[in-house]
Amino acid sequence: MKNFVVKTIANAGALAVAVWLLDKITLTGDGTGKKVGTLLVVALIFGVVNFIVKPIVQLLSLPLLVLTLGLFTLIVNALMLLLTSWVADGLDLSFHVEGFWTAILGGLIISIVSWALNMILPDGD
Repeated sequence: MKNFVVKTIANAGALAVAVWLLDKITLTGDGTGKKVGTLLVVALIFGVVNFIVKPIVQLLSLPLLVLTLGLFTLIVNALMLLLTSWVADGLDLSFHVEGFWTAILGGLIISIVSWALNMILPDGD
């Protein structure tokens, strides 16, 4: 359980950095508390999408992953971020990713920041 909480916090931090760096990834809200709550819910959605959908997409795109020596992973990460934005929009959360190229850059930022935060934050194992 502790590992799940740590990964969710790392995802929320990575999403916050992407929102801060990219103008076309937006998070709106009345106050800081609402924005933090929205970030945590979006991080949960992002975690579920990455846990359930991403392995299936990676398996189906395995030939492209091998052909591009893994660079197609950037496309898969962008699609997962766009799917998270779509689900958040469906749940009436104030998180939106505008455009495919923004999603690619956002996915790259989120991957790097999430990796760095997972290295720093304590692990439950």
